[in-house]
Amino acid sequence: MDKKIRVLAAKPGLDGHDRGVKVVTSALMDAGMEVIYTGLRQTPAQIVEAAIQEDVDVIAMSILSGAHDYLFPKVMELLREKGVDDVLVIGGGIIPDEDIPALKQAGIKEVFGPGTSTEDIVKYIKENVKR
Repeated sequence: MDKKIRVLAAKPGLDGHDRGVKVVTSALMDAGMEVIYTGLRQTPAQIVEAAIQEDVDVIAMSILSGAHDYLFPKVMELLREKGVDDVLVIGGGIIPDEDIPALKQAGIKEVFGPGTSTEDIVKYIKENVKR
């Protein structure tokens, strides 16, 4: 039996809206993945520590506050400092198209905006997770 894909779903920063991330986590669980949801208002350091402790395959961050251009790259920086290079990191939320290239350059593998189908997110994770 294959090991289940383990996903850490995180809400970095001061963003208090979690309906979207809860919809995505439900879809990931329905697709057979194990999901650990950190809850609201996580610092990049808390997200990285949780990812390491939980030995996850994927970090999925959701943000609506506009602080993605700082918080997402900070998570990538901390992962590199800890020597973690085998985790697929994706983001979602309200992120302007013009900000996506810089996030991808920082190491965020994919960014999903409003209206993305949960099937597309599940498919992306299954096709891109490092095993």
